[in-house]
Amino acid sequence: MADVFHRRFFLEGPAGQLEALLWTTATQNPARAALVCHPHPLFGGTLHNKVVFQTAKTLHARGYPVLRFNFRGAGHSAGVHDKGRGEAEDVRAAIDFLAQEFPAAAILLAGFSFGAWVGLKVGCQDARVHELIGLGIPANDSDLNYLTTCSKAKLIVQGAKDQFGAKERVESLFKKMPDPKELVFVPEADHFFAGKLDQVSAAIGAWLDELRLPSS
Repeated sequence: MADVFHRRFFLEGPAGQLEALLWTTATQNPARAALVCHPHPLFGGTLHNKVVFQTAKTLHARGYPVLRFNFRGAGHSAGVHDKGRGEAEDVRAAIDFLAQEFPAAAILLAGFSFGAWVGLKVGCQDARVHELIGLGIPANDSDLNYLTTCSKAKLIVQGAKDQFGAKERVESLFKKMPDPKELVFVPEADHFFAGKLDQVSAAIGAWLDELRLPSS
């Protein structure tokens, strides 16, 4: 893992301050900066979630600054849960921060579960975001059809036994997505990739190598 410079702070969100943690490196002008969005806050999801942490760690090992934050109402963030509507604005505030902090960097956006549903939709729409990673996408009961018109590079990493994103539903959605895209099923993994986080990291690393993205 690259040398870590931890910065704990509050970024300005539309509903008040959002608790945030930024991992930076010694590189002054990174080519990429990453944002990782956490799972559902009403079910205990925070920026400290294991899947979110592992994803951040994997991206930071490439030399990318990585931002994690708590959605409104989670952890020490202000506001109350808004069923994904206000949380989309929180994601935009986080992208604004990264764009200001690292103006020369393209942004890679990753999200797990609820964080994928909310975050990837914003990422598809925002020109500052160049790549997307969806982890444990909740395909059973969430509208993810925006991905079928999103032409940005997309990686979907899904547990083969995900109870919130059945394999068949994910495969059906993936077929409708435009290239470039990649889908990786982690064998025997549930929604939370319990005991399989190393395979999540491997899938992300292999995809980044395939895209030949520059390390910062």
